Amino acid sequence: MVNNSRSGSFDLHLDRVDEKWAWKLPDLDYAIISAAHWFFRKNYLYNQGKLIGCVYCSEPNVTNFDLQYALRMSFRGALEHISACQECRNKGMVTLVRTFSPAHFENGAWDTGGTCNHTSPYTEDQAKDKTFELELGSIQVAEVQRIRREGKGIVGVLDVTKAMLMRPDGHPGEFWGNKWMKGYNDCVHWCLPGPIDMWSDLLFAVLQKEVRLAQQ
Repeated sequence: MVNNSRSGSFDLHLDRVDEKWAWKLPDLDYAIISAAHWFFRKNYLYNQGKLIGCVYCSEPNVTNFDLQYALRMSFRGALEHISACQECRNKGMVTLVRTFSPAHFENGAWDTGGTCNHTSPYTEDQAKDKTFELELGSIQVAEVQRIRREGKGIVGVLDVTKAMLMRPDGHPGEFWGNKWMKGYNDCVHWCLPGPIDMWSDLLFAVLQKEVRLAQQ
């Protein structure tokens, strides 16, 4: 994903990865991939150097793809690249995908007065309409399963989507002085005690599981 001259938009090449991080792969024992919210903006999609469409655009002669397509193909490309790294496979590098971590804007979007003032978790009934967030997490899980079926390296999932969907009480909201963007609530990042505390425990549990499976 490359920022370009179009204000607020990015060029996303679906068939190649950024060498700035790819060249470091052979030196790693563990790699954790996590991305999703960066897809919620105008992205121009390229394949083999040619523009094939875009996300969140309405331009003549440009195919409009949904966010799900861009997310799926980006994770597919990244995982395929890692699985093709022979040095990584020889040393038993473990790759984990941390799934989509939902935002919790209510009564508006981030730029239209949205807030996140909950001080307790959602009930199942409150969370039942959050199907879009669950779909994004499922797309990432499906791409990991695809790689695993093909036996391409040690790849696992750190699935936090449902757990984090239920925890709107973990965001800084307006209570940090809006230092990130003046006038807006931060209902995307996590900093309050509780929800995010489980991420490290889950990470170590998944790592241990994947290492054990690889040693069998």
